[in-house]
Amino acid sequence: MSSALESSAVSNDVHHPGEASKDQESSIPQLDTLISHLVAAKRSLSSINHVWRANEIVTAARSALEESVIVSARTGFLRRGLNNQLRLLYSVRSEVEEISLRGRSEFAGVLKDLDAAGARLRKTLGLLQGTIVHPSFRPDGEDQKSLHDFVDERGVDELHAALKASIDRTNAAQLDLDSSNYAFDNELQAIKKALGNYREVTKLASSRSSSSSSPSASNSSLPNLSSMPSMLHSLEMHAQEMANLLESLVRHFDLCVTAVKHTEGGGAAAQTITGDMPAGVNVNGRGGPNIEEEINAHLNAPLDPLSESGYLEMVSVLMKDAAEAEDVVMEIQDRIGEMESVLESIICSRDNLLSVYNATTEIFGHISSLASVRLPSYIAQAHNFTRVWNEEHDRINGGLADLSDLSSLYDGFLEAYDSLILEVSRRRHVRQRVEKVLRDAKHKLDQLYEEDVNAREAFRVEQGDYLPSDIWPGIGCEPMRIEFQRIFGGSLKPEDGEPSEAHAESTVRTSDEQHPPAAAEELVADDEVIPDLPKSLVEQALARLQARSKQVA
Repeated sequence: MSSALESSAVSNDVHHPGEASKDQESSIPQLDTLISHLVAAKRSLSSINHVWRANEIVTAARSALEESVIVSARTGFLRRGLNNQLRLLYSVRSEVEEISLRGRSEFAGVLKDLDAAGARLRKTLGLLQGTIVHPSFRPDGEDQKSLHDFVDERGVDELHAALKASIDRTNAAQLDLDSSNYAFDNELQAIKKALGNYREVTKLASSRSSSSSSPSASNSSLPNLSSMPSMLHSLEMHAQEMANLLESLVRHFDLCVTAVKHTEGGGAAAQTITGDMPAGVNVNGRGGPNIEEEINAHLNAPLDPLSESGYLEMVSVLMKDAAEAEDVVMEIQDRIGEMESVLESIICSRDNLLSVYNATTEIFGHISSLASVRLPSYIAQAHNFTRVWNEEHDRINGGLADLSDLSSLYDGFLEAYDSLILEVSRRRHVRQRVEKVLRDAKHKLDQLYEEDVNAREAFRVEQGDYLPSDIWPGIGCEPMRIEFQRIFGGSLKPEDGEPSEAHAESTVRTSDEQHPPAAAEELVADDEVIPDLPKSLVEQALARLQARSKQVA
């Protein structure tokens, strides 16, 4: 509406409009037309509300931009540290899990070794219990006994109790660690949920940002912030232009008021129409004049004289501007609509940034709470399990060695019993050979003795009458007699060569009358009794010893 701006240049010559020529009067609009334009001009001034709203929009957009910049900077800072924090957190969880898995695997291996050692010991004890000591080894009248009766199992029970205590303590530590790791996993699950919410919020914010701003925003993980300053500048330009348009409407209204007041009969109508003007605001956003004050000052000012030509020119400008006033109002409405849309985009971008920021802070809230309160206890629990397992591992290994030693000891007992059976068989065989030698020697000695006696008696009969009795004192002696001397069996000499007990000696005659042959079921030599074991028992013992030798080989 440049013509309205130019209306101020209309000449102010002192003439009454009634002095116009008849043809000019015919082109002058009627007062009703001017009044209708005045009413329309007044109505157009209601656009001042849009200008006021435009000022609010610019202020709100500027505030949203400032908040968005701050939030975006904070979000970027948090995001840069977020990955490192998550990597560190999951690294700690992996280490704790590795400790648990390694300890569980080692514990399972040790339990497997314990089971094997325990099974071996139980098998050996079962063999001891199933091996009955032959009655010939034991005193007469004694109840039947097995090799197990000669074993003191208190050591085995104590060892089992110690191993059970170590296993129970390790299991308790493992359960505590599992419980701690389960709580740790719950913490991580909460963080994963927050991460999922963060990704959803970021994705949604990015899609909203891409639909309301530049196409490149869809490729960003955060809402686009770079377009907001240009949008704010656009709002400022719209607000400035709306202020300028409103100023042109004010000038048009001023021109209408002036034209009506300079038209005959229009002064009162102008006062009536302009009696209730809209409340004024600062329309240009730069501290310009207040519209209400400007209009009131103009309405209350006295009329300046106006020439007829000036009046006609003013009316001509008014009529031209009146045709454009509606377009100006529509343009203001379009601009305020555009500003509302841009502000909505800015607010949406800000809200998107805030939602991403809130989702990011939620993750950091979980991480901060976990790191400051519970994470140290999870790590301490892993260290406690490692300490307990190291202690009990050493004890269990010692118990394994003791179980192996006991199994070896009892296996040796079994082998020694089989060897004892063979030793008894060997001794009996040796004793039988000795007794045979003794019997053979006694028989020969007795034969020699009888032959000698008979020869001496024959010599005495034949030659005794001729030999003097004092020629040799021994001529009438009987032949010598041989007696066998048995040494009672004492204890065998230990490695130092000293006997453990003194040897007791006794002279035992070997005549058949004094020492008859030993009974078939046992050989008695003084105080030594050698059992007579069944041949099958000896053969079984020999077979077992040979089988063990093959296993060792």
